[in-house]
Amino acid sequence: MTTKLHRILAAVFASSAIALAGAGCGPQQDAKSPSGDIAAMIGKPAPDFTAESVTGEGPTTLKDAKGTVVVLDFWATFCGPCKKSFPKYQSLVEQFGGEVNVLAVSTDDPEDASKEALIEFANSTGAKFAVVWDKNKDAVKHYPTPTMPTSYVIDKEGVIKHVHAGYKDGEEDEIMAEVKALLGK
Repeated sequence: MTTKLHRILAAVFASSAIALAGAGCGPQQDAKSPSGDIAAMIGKPAPDFTAESVTGEGPTTLKDAKGTVVVLDFWATFCGPCKKSFPKYQSLVEQFGGEVNVLAVSTDDPEDASKEALIEFANSTGAKFAVVWDKNKDAVKHYPTPTMPTSYVIDKEGVIKHVHAGYKDGEEDEIMAEVKALLGK
């Protein structure tokens, strides 16, 4: 009976973990960071950071992207929803040309991934936008990432306007509407 109870409890725990993860790849950190909770980020200037450039075209810092709308996307190679979001972000960049940039920040730990793995991930999704690696965790010190992916939509002046924790089918429509509004289109 104890073994059966353990199996039942394990199944309940696994189901609960999947339900809590929602459309993301599970918790990365609390929705709190030194800069506050995720909702508190909206309306504040987006903190700049440095990370190792890996692949892609476009600005690799928020400072260099100023004057454009930016989708700052925190992702990881183990994340299935991240793999779905990259082609959608690439379409967004192509549709709006130089008015919109995507800056994809890998949160993979160096012991779990390699630069080659990050490049392969980007290539497999057709991503041509800038991909950087937050090896030293400089970026995630400033941006709560409760789940993978977590994306911040930043206006032309560098202010965070929207945050998306997780990615589900159709999320690109909501992000597209936010970007269009920020571009006045």
